[in-house]
Amino acid sequence: MISRREFLQATAAAGLITSASGLGPLGRAAAQQRITQADITRFDNLGAVTILHITDVHAQLLPLYFREPSVNLGVGEGKGKPPHLTDDEFRKHFNIAAGSPDAYALTSDDFVQLARNYGRMGGMDRIATLIKSVRAERGDDKVLLLDGGDTWQGSWTSLQTKGQDMVDIQSALKIDAMASHWEFTYGADRVQEIVKSAPFAFLAQNVRSLEWQEPVFEARKMFERGGAKIAVIGQALPRTAVANPRWMFPDWEFGIREDDIRKQVEEARAEGADVVVLLSHNGFDVDRKLASRVKGIDVILTAHTHDAMPGVVREGETIIIASGSHGKFLSRLDLEVKAKKVTGFRYKLMPIFSDVITPDPDMKALVEKIRAPFEKDLSRELATTESLLYRRGNFNGTFDDLICKAMLEERDAEISLSPGFRWGGTLVPGDAITFDALANATAMTYPNCYRNTMSGEQLRLVLEDVADNIFHPDPYFQGGGDMVRVGGLGYSIDVSKPINQRITDLVELKSGKPLDLKRNYVVAGWGSIAQNVEGPPIWDVVEKYLARVKTVRLEPNTSVKVTGA
Repeated sequence: MISRREFLQATAAAGLITSASGLGPLGRAAAQQRITQADITRFDNLGAVTILHITDVHAQLLPLYFREPSVNLGVGEGKGKPPHLTDDEFRKHFNIAAGSPDAYALTSDDFVQLARNYGRMGGMDRIATLIKSVRAERGDDKVLLLDGGDTWQGSWTSLQTKGQDMVDIQSALKIDAMASHWEFTYGADRVQEIVKSAPFAFLAQNVRSLEWQEPVFEARKMFERGGAKIAVIGQALPRTAVANPRWMFPDWEFGIREDDIRKQVEEARAEGADVVVLLSHNGFDVDRKLASRVKGIDVILTAHTHDAMPGVVREGETIIIASGSHGKFLSRLDLEVKAKKVTGFRYKLMPIFSDVITPDPDMKALVEKIRAPFEKDLSRELATTESLLYRRGNFNGTFDDLICKAMLEERDAEISLSPGFRWGGTLVPGDAITFDALANATAMTYPNCYRNTMSGEQLRLVLEDVADNIFHPDPYFQGGGDMVRVGGLGYSIDVSKPINQRITDLVELKSGKPLDLKRNYVVAGWGSIAQNVEGPPIWDVVEKYLARVKTVRLEPNTSVKVTGA
């Protein structure tokens, strides 16, 4: 059994937080301008097995700014629990000092100033350095490197190479297995092409052929590390065929498939597995519910909802780990295994502070090689921002406010809609808006910006449908995204209400009048899952707008009123 002492070490002292004062060694070192790579990698080894986890990189090769959400609401059983805590509540729960490196990496408070103090995070060459460091310390035979998916999409180089840039990165990192979601938006043929040639396992127990209900991909794989047999079960996003265009993979279906996971666990144990790991892209709340219903899973490495937590969550005997996104963090989990059971664990969320981690020269050269053919486009400066541009958050993201404004003006629309995607970096005031930064928020395989008409009632129903996808009290009915961003439209939302009762007080912002549910409005949007959508790619629309305005200044968005939280 896992001792109380080990549990407290893993949850309260995980990551960088190690003292009762809330200002651990790394926090103190930062205050004295002495953060070092050794501070980040320092770890008290346990047992003979080390699992490394990275997820939701979204094809980010270089260090970047990425602001964590200031609003991340939980509903039902998840209300008020991690990961649905932000800023001061988050810091209090995990004993993090305001202004510390932990506060910068994990919250949105005072983000601009802290970003200027601590710099960018991530970068595949820095991640490679940490992975090599752990392998050198522990030995290759003790380390298992797992990728939670959403890796091949999210940048211009990935879009242009159909994900090959990130497959090359994963191969160089020597990942052992991966899960998936946005990978499927390159289409079934391209995914199968990569899977057949990649030197790592692509695991997805929940993807079936539509006609014959046969498994499309390998469900699990057994690895031996540190003398222990570790079964890794892969789980793709269950709602991929709802969240993304089904026409890109018409012969496949997804789903949670709880009974099949239970069967995979039983078979893995029968084959001699000492440790069972679910490499999941379900989203945190779905995985928490799953862990309460499926016994025998030792570790769930969760993904999709981009949550970063410097401690584990326990659901029964299952450890749930959330490793953040965009290459900001690398999770390390050491396991002690005796008599075919996990008897102890120790965990650390390692922040990738790019200014203090030495770039790995081999990975640095590979990143430069990947970007070289596109550098002329990537480096183009389109405008300058005087506002903080970020995306992540349940409701308003200023980067999407910019996109919505561009669509209103360039597509001559009354109302605009931008999907509640979570991927894309942050720009701080004074930054140039390069084409690289724009592509990081828009690069996808169905980017067309449509222009059509929708009635006020249709707009209300769209908002209700998306709201139910996020705030349904049963996690198994949640898709894990954020609310669609709107331009030219305001509304109130009560997240405690059931579907068709959450959205009220819709108002057309330009006139200040209530939205007429019977009237048709000219609407521009992008990211439609319909096939053969007409319109220019969204990056062209935004670039045209930026070329005209030159400087971006956004007023605070107060058009969404939230209650019931």
